[in-house]
Amino acid sequence: MTEFSILGVHCLECAEDLENKLNAVQNENIIEVDYKNQKLILKNDTIDYSKVLKILEFEKVSIKDIDHDDRANHNHASHGHDHHGLDQLVQQDTTTKIAIVFFLNLFFSVIEFVFGLLFNSMAILTDAVHDLGDAISIGFAWVFEKISTKEANDQYSFGHQRFSLLGALFTAIVLLVGSAIVLYHSVPRVFDAEPVNNQGMFWLAIFAILANGFSAWLLSKGATHNESVLNLHMLEDLLGWVGVLLVSIILRFTDWYFLDPLLSIVIAIFIIYKTWPVFKETVEIFLEATPKEVPREDIQNQIRSIKGVTNLSHLHIWSIDGREHALTVTISTDTDDARLHTQMKEDIRKIILPYGITHSTIEFVYDPGHLLSS
Repeated sequence: MTEFSILGVHCLECAEDLENKLNAVQNENIIEVDYKNQKLILKNDTIDYSKVLKILEFEKVSIKDIDHDDRANHNHASHGHDHHGLDQLVQQDTTTKIAIVFFLNLFFSVIEFVFGLLFNSMAILTDAVHDLGDAISIGFAWVFEKISTKEANDQYSFGHQRFSLLGALFTAIVLLVGSAIVLYHSVPRVFDAEPVNNQGMFWLAIFAILANGFSAWLLSKGATHNESVLNLHMLEDLLGWVGVLLVSIILRFTDWYFLDPLLSIVIAIFIIYKTWPVFKETVEIFLEATPKEVPREDIQNQIRSIKGVTNLSHLHIWSIDGREHALTVTISTDTDDARLHTQMKEDIRKIILPYGITHSTIEFVYDPGHLLSS
């Protein structure tokens, strides 16, 4: 049995359809497309690899060898036991994890409103409004993430992956605007501080640190832009409540009430500093900029060096969702040998795959007179 990592399969239905096509040309069920673990499994050595590669090329799906560490992790995860407790929770898909964080934040914002009224604390009530806004933005992120798992259709031919980016963009905007509002209100209060209920702050901060710490930890295990920016959201709240805890302890023995707004200013500046690059990168993805980790000029030079390639034009590289990238290129060649064309395509895909470029469209222009070589 041989396993490969598979790239470019975005839904369970797509995986099942691909598996059926691969097995149909083998005349027996000896190929499995494991969508959950993103693996292509070849169950014996009688498989015609040329047919497999041809179908994968046609379906815009790429495969690569599983690294030793990846294989070891996979074997460990499959070692006769189901995941339990926190391990099982981490293994949940992005949509499920965001849903957990959404309901946790919504519940906690209600708790804050209740205790804010009981403690007669405007600070806690203000933070309750802030956390309710957090919950709403996370709810939008959850909806967008759920939509992003839908398969491609006539309207969204590349699939719905960018809906996940909409969630990230919305959350980033909430963070930036929210931090700016915090700065606007906190700076004057440094010079005109108001008394706060330090005992209520202390106990609520303990509970808040546990809730937000769990949420930040859960989302830190994800790889999507949506999870990354939501993790920043949870980190903002976590740091804020750690600060509240420290301030409540200090205020128990002093009247340095200016520490509360001063702490808010520091946290707001930190969140802006961390969020701006994520916001900028997400906007660049929507504007179809070349991903910063992809060396376009180097890829262009490598393609030019391939046997049979006399020139290239219209090399475009952009990101679909921040993780998977796409490429189109037009190649001029002095050969009309279809087998050499196939080999050139394979060579190009070997060049671009390490950069996360899983969807490629390569067009050939036959140029025996080298008219296009200059």
